[in-house]
Amino acid sequence: MKAYELLYIVKPTLDDEAREAVLESIKNIITEANGEVGEVDVWGSRKLAYPIQKFRDGVYTLVNFKATVDFPKELDRRLKISEDVIRHIIVAQDEK
Repeated sequence: MKAYELLYIVKPTLDDEAREAVLESIKNIITEANGEVGEVDVWGSRKLAYPIQKFRDGVYTLVNFKATVDFPKELDRRLKISEDVIRHIIVAQDEK
């Protein structure tokens, strides 16, 4: 298993329950693929550098997880489909 970092931005118009539901669905996707969810850090609402889908703000969340090497491709595909996630990036962490 390899360590990864997922940073995603959801629409600022979502309420707390909807944001929590997005996070739970991401955790479920990771655990269903035999991955391990590590630290979750909600950064909160931040101003975007440029408008994305006509939004000027977004709610940032950072998720550390471990998974197999081919899993990030599937997670990326599912996040692209999600209507609530406006941007995301998955980065492999260096071995320490």
